[in-house]
Amino acid sequence: MGERQPRYRITDLATSERPRERLAALGAGALSKAELIAILLRTGIEGLNAVQLAQKLLMDLGGLAGLHRVPYEELCSQRGIGPAKAAQLKAAVELGRRLGMALPEERPTIQSPDDAAALLLYEMGAMEQEHLRVLLLDTRNRLIRTIEVYRGSLNTSLIRVGEVFRDAVRSNAASIIIVHNHPSGDPTPSPEDVNVTRALVEAGRLLDIEVLDHLVIGKNCFVSLKSKGLGFN
Repeated sequence: MGERQPRYRITDLATSERPRERLAALGAGALSKAELIAILLRTGIEGLNAVQLAQKLLMDLGGLAGLHRVPYEELCSQRGIGPAKAAQLKAAVELGRRLGMALPEERPTIQSPDDAAALLLYEMGAMEQEHLRVLLLDTRNRLIRTIEVYRGSLNTSLIRVGEVFRDAVRSNAASIIIVHNHPSGDPTPSPEDVNVTRALVEAGRLLDIEVLDHLVIGKNCFVSLKSKGLGFN
């Protein structure tokens, strides 16, 4: 049998360079992104310690945004990662996302289509299926939460008004913003997109929940139907 490949651990680093010890001494804010990820990875691979492996991962995936977007299966296939480490990384990223949404004083205020798109552009622009999400807003246009209503091919016969507004009613939302993506990467609204928007705007008037906008997300770009005057006449 051949010799096992050596695994390079954080403890192989000098004490002053170990991320865990640096975090304890200086606080998490003093660590680089690679050092924080290295704490989750715990071990490296042949030729790369945990910090170096984290740096390579960030480079290969395009930073933290790429780590957030990459599917779990693809993350598992990265050299030196595997199912356990991929699960730890995905869990950590998701906890960070949820924490940001859970702090009322830090809830984003939506003042423009750009503000709304910034919340979902990178994530939804990389999706291979159509998704329809709804941003629930309070009376000050602060985000209450984001819900996913549909996944898959969207058309007027599939979308039910009650499902789109259900959580808005339960959360006592003052207004909503509809967001869906085009997997083709082209955010040009289709005639069906306009028809859906018109139906939802009318329903919102009846429910006293204003539909502020409907965004179509493409690859690194988006279109605001409200700004184009489509479905909001």
